Amino acid sequence: MDRTGLAFFAGKYIWWKSADEAVAQPERVIAQVMNIGDFDDIQHLEMLVGADTLTHVLTHAEIGQFTPRSWSYWHYRLGLSDVDQVPPLPVRRLA
Repeated sequence: MDRTGLAFFAGKYIWWKSADEAVAQPERVIAQVMNIGDFDDIQHLEMLVGADTLTHVLTHAEIGQFTPRSWSYWHYRLGLSDVDQVPPLPVRRLA
């Protein structure tokens, strides 16, 4: 994975950490851009990491990484769900 390209996104979308710290968790950076990125950044991210990586990040998302809107958008965009068939967001399960 191109960490140099992700460093740009890390600095812009993971503002509470240094870019180096954020890039150490590339899936977190990708999820953040997928969740709140603007259209141009999303296009750039997809070219940088590819649809397979985006799919992996979405299907392995942690609780709270996606809003309901972005969760649905990415399931539709990546062809993972049909209309009204989007799986529920990840939830915390108490033991």
